[in-house]
Amino acid sequence: MTKILHISDLHFGKHYVPEVGDALQKLAQKLQVDVLAVSGDVTQRAKNTEFADALSYIDQLPAATKNVVPGNHDIPLFRVLERLRTPYALFNQHFGQSAHATYSAGGVRIIGIDSTAPPWRAVIDGDISAVQRARYQSFFADCEPADLRVIVMHHNLLPAPVFGSAKPMRRARQILDHMTDCRVDLVLSGHLHRASIGHSLDAYPGKDREHGITVVQCGTSTSRRGRGMEREKNSVNLITVTANHLSIRHLIYFGEQQEFQLNSEHLFPRATQVS
Repeated sequence: MTKILHISDLHFGKHYVPEVGDALQKLAQKLQVDVLAVSGDVTQRAKNTEFADALSYIDQLPAATKNVVPGNHDIPLFRVLERLRTPYALFNQHFGQSAHATYSAGGVRIIGIDSTAPPWRAVIDGDISAVQRARYQSFFADCEPADLRVIVMHHNLLPAPVFGSAKPMRRARQILDHMTDCRVDLVLSGHLHRASIGHSLDAYPGKDREHGITVVQCGTSTSRRGRGMEREKNSVNLITVTANHLSIRHLIYFGEQQEFQLNSEHLFPRATQVS
């Protein structure tokens, strides 16, 4: 059994909420997961102080492997020269090793992928370059048939759930088809500041009707920037991988109790059952 704590959109800076951050630390200490997946936007404005605070916070979260990918807010917005010349300088300074971390144990393979595509093209909307596609394709190439293949990224592959007009990332259908060809099973992402848990075949028929992808969106875990049904709310996801199922528990922060509590639970059968 493998446990993954999926958090996103921490937005260290003026929107970060300390009491929610404290509650998340307590939850993480209790869960003792194998992998911490942070799907981008660890800062609000990609400032050195924000990155330092985010790194200090994430360092305190217990997990054997930490995979932290960049989001569009982790690239300078108003510092134009820096955005053009060295968009990842501060992110790499603080999270370079974590951003390239992979996990391979117990029949679970996890890789982080950058979907920001700076300096101007698709930073906000997201895209996955040929280089990034080659990264996960190569990483999964030697997988056993029963291995669970997981990608952590920032931008959403499916439309915004229930509320709002946010569209999926650029070339989402082509990317889903490519991920399907690579037999990806699970994608963890953020960006929308509202959670959703579902299946790619529910939104896009795809070219392979026999193999879809479980897509898990996380809301904002520690900021005031929740949207839609998670307006002014914070959420995280706990993914438990067993031989035959993915169990995904969606937890919401409740201010009166000052803790994250179960909001919904979802069970997906593994595409390849493990005997």
